[in-house]
Amino acid sequence: MTANMHAFANGAELAGKLADKVVEVLSAAIAARGSASIAVSGGSTPKVFFQTLSSRSLDWSKVTITLVDERFVPADNPRSNHLLVQENLLKDKAAAAQFFPLYQDVPSVEEAAVIATEKTKCIGFPFDVAILGMGNDGHTASFFPGGSNLVAALDAKSPRGIITMEAEGAGEPRLTFTFSSLQDARLLVLHIEGEGKKGVLAKAEAPGEETEMPIRAVLRRAASPVEIYWAP
Repeated sequence: MTANMHAFANGAELAGKLADKVVEVLSAAIAARGSASIAVSGGSTPKVFFQTLSSRSLDWSKVTITLVDERFVPADNPRSNHLLVQENLLKDKAAAAQFFPLYQDVPSVEEAAVIATEKTKCIGFPFDVAILGMGNDGHTASFFPGGSNLVAALDAKSPRGIITMEAEGAGEPRLTFTFSSLQDARLLVLHIEGEGKKGVLAKAEAPGEETEMPIRAVLRRAASPVEIYWAP
């Protein structure tokens, strides 16, 4: 599958253009069926994009937001993606959106995955928008090289929903949507920033095993071309 590259001068310009595109797709979904859905990534990269998107005009009351993946930490933990979304996206105009977190306050990450899968079923698939990031090791979502459930997570025929992941580079146990849940998003975006990520992307686009660089599964097997938004 061919990806479409969109390069910008800086992160602020990228955030504005990506927000424009997301609003366009979500608005079209609302017009077509009365609701829209978006799954977003965590980490530090999307912060400015979230802040930009939150101020855009849209019927946010008809939008459902969830996370592509999450650390198994409470929502007030500084490493929580929930906290990142709460502080930067679920405010201003976007405060009217409905948010489905992945973390659940239960004893184990396995229990949390089961509960999160059930709670997010009402969102429906495919997502209208899914926005992924990419690590320097070629991971995306919580699909980590060497991850405990990586093969199942990358299987396009795996049941849609949340799966657990543990890996040396992941820190805390993770909750992540399966590739099957993300592969057919109407707009599938890879949001990356930094000069170094261009080298990682070039390596990912070269021949090699998907388990070595899981982002390859997304670039190769997504139902439609991945829209890559990059800034230095």
